[in-house]
Amino acid sequence: MSFKQLKRKIRKKNLTPMNNRKKVGIILFATSIVLFFLFAVRLIYVVAGGHVAGTSLEEKTNELYNGEETVKAKRGTIYDRNGVAIAEDATSYSVYAVLSESYVSNNKKLYAQEKNFNKLATILHNNLDIKKKTAVDTLESGMNSDGSSKYYQVEFGSKGKNISEEQKQNIEDAMKKAKVKGLYFSEHTDRMYPNGSFASYFVGYASTNKNEKLVGRMGLESAYNDVLSGTDGKIVYEKDSAQRAIPGTVADKKEAINGEDIYTTLDAGLQSYLETLMDKVDSETNPSEMSAMLMQAKTGDILAMSQRPTFNPETKEGLDDEGAWRNFLVQDNFEPGSTMKIFTTAAAVNEGIFDPDETYTSGKITIGDTTINDHDFGAKGVLTMRQALSWSSNVGMVMQEQRLGSTWIDYLKQFGFGRSTYSGLPGEVSGSLPTSNVVDRAMSSYGQAIGVTNFQMMRGFTAIANDGKMLQPHYISKVVNPNNNTEVTTEPEVVGEPITAETAQTVRTYMRDVIESENYGSAYGQYEVGDYNISGKTGTAQIAGSNGYLTGTTNYIYSIALMLPSEDPEYILYLTIKQPESYPADTLGQIANPLLTRAMDFESTESSETTDESGNESSKIAVKDYRNVDRDTAASDVNKAGLTAVVVGTGDTIKKQSAKAGTKMMSNGRLILATNGKLTMPDIRGWSKSDVNKLANILDIDVTFNGEGTVTKQNIDPYETIGKKKLRVTLG
Repeated sequence: MSFKQLKRKIRKKNLTPMNNRKKVGIILFATSIVLFFLFAVRLIYVVAGGHVAGTSLEEKTNELYNGEETVKAKRGTIYDRNGVAIAEDATSYSVYAVLSESYVSNNKKLYAQEKNFNKLATILHNNLDIKKKTAVDTLESGMNSDGSSKYYQVEFGSKGKNISEEQKQNIEDAMKKAKVKGLYFSEHTDRMYPNGSFASYFVGYASTNKNEKLVGRMGLESAYNDVLSGTDGKIVYEKDSAQRAIPGTVADKKEAINGEDIYTTLDAGLQSYLETLMDKVDSETNPSEMSAMLMQAKTGDILAMSQRPTFNPETKEGLDDEGAWRNFLVQDNFEPGSTMKIFTTAAAVNEGIFDPDETYTSGKITIGDTTINDHDFGAKGVLTMRQALSWSSNVGMVMQEQRLGSTWIDYLKQFGFGRSTYSGLPGEVSGSLPTSNVVDRAMSSYGQAIGVTNFQMMRGFTAIANDGKMLQPHYISKVVNPNNNTEVTTEPEVVGEPITAETAQTVRTYMRDVIESENYGSAYGQYEVGDYNISGKTGTAQIAGSNGYLTGTTNYIYSIALMLPSEDPEYILYLTIKQPESYPADTLGQIANPLLTRAMDFESTESSETTDESGNESSKIAVKDYRNVDRDTAASDVNKAGLTAVVVGTGDTIKKQSAKAGTKMMSNGRLILATNGKLTMPDIRGWSKSDVNKLANILDIDVTFNGEGTVTKQNIDPYETIGKKKLRVTLG
């Protein structure tokens, strides 16, 4: 293109500097109009909707001028059976003085004025262990030389902390009387354990988390944390321009819901005495572990339980010691030794194959390729079967196990071994039954090659002490809700009837020989409680190591099981001591004799009625949905809630339950939980017709009844696989 042609094109399009400026101006004006309208539309949207980028302007305004303070719920108190506090909240305060001149409301000066320092110091001196001069110096340290505040607030060191509610109130009253302002308090919540080392592994402890909320860390405090915790409330108040709370400007308040109180079955007097006795034996023998449980025979209530090592939940002293984090009573799976001979004898007597006058030569017996020896290697020579129990002969017990055959394993199951007690305490194990190996089964008759827990042993002992009726070990007496004045009580719970009353009475008579027989009693002369007859059984269990059983003079778990009075037991005591450095014959008697003497003087203050003194009825319990929940977790939760869990089946997961979620049941009512494994028959002796119908429905089997009352007989044996069998029960 030539230069002339370019000029003609520019002239044609009128592209002159003046025209360009005019067009730019029009564009800018139009853009301004568009932006203005966009801004106006956005402003209208924000004002009308009250939101910006999904954020509420009202909420932000409230945050700017309104503050929120959490009102902490009071954690429930843990009591003994008679209302003695075992664990309770302790609220304390710290005092501080606000010095900033900006701390005002409605033209009222709420800060500590310099002219009032002497009055404030006097108030602190009169109510706290703070010298007046120290208080004045602290207040003045927060001021500049020109009289303005250097710091927003000052504190008064350790002397200004751990202030009680009464001291706080006295200080506030004194300020009101003196017409001064400036002292304020911050609140602190802690957990107090006034009894020190007191069933510590069982009670556990609670401590504050990062939000300063008490949380159960172990034991009962952890297992029942949801029950004890409660729900925090809140207070909404106005803030000043510096974002500080203005006293007296509460805009909204939501009350806190306090935690529920737990009354255990422990008796504070017996528990404290047991701790003292345990301390003495522990210091004298220096064992690796000790345990003790005292139970009411007729209720299953645990009155005292302890272990060593232990710790002080108040000071946390002992928590670093090995074993202190483990509750031996439910978390230890151990071989019990000769106390198991109680159950071997009971099974043989119940089957009618035990002849107390039958004689045999003690010493050793061969099973398979293994020789089993008596503890004295036959020094006593010929013994009767009754003496086999009192002198603790392994050979005599193996002979009974051989005669029982497979029935022996059935009895172990009926006595509750190999299955959890579903206590609800953290970390509970289920123990283990002996393998199918003939030697293991023979050894289980005298308490080796079988794993048990203390709770399982106590559960089994109740069948012997309570004329055949086996009871669930209980450690909760009742749970009280202070918010609605209701309570859930725990009643005695029969969980099986493995032997007859006659069998139980016979075995208790034979057990007296252990204490009373001069020549054939393994604990002769060691246990004495007034004029009462005592049934007992000693135990000396070998301890399994990595290369077989340990050897050495005291590498054993020594134990004693006692029931008294023999004729109609009130108490069961089970003591164990593991690997003591020395073991004099009276070691466990130093605990048992004084404790049981005091227990026989013990008078229960509990009422058997379901209402308390104020007439409050026990509340009904809402059933949860346990389907697809782990079996042990579900059963423990049911028992914790105040119901009675009955687990049927060999699986690990719950698939059916006898009551729908949300159904209200009376406390201690049976909730049947069916697992995903093979369905097995529970021990239903003592059940009502209604409960049996629920069981038949959940197992999908036919049932026929004969008679009226509660179940006395069942055609399908306890813990037998059901299959397609029909259930026939006899009521009486």
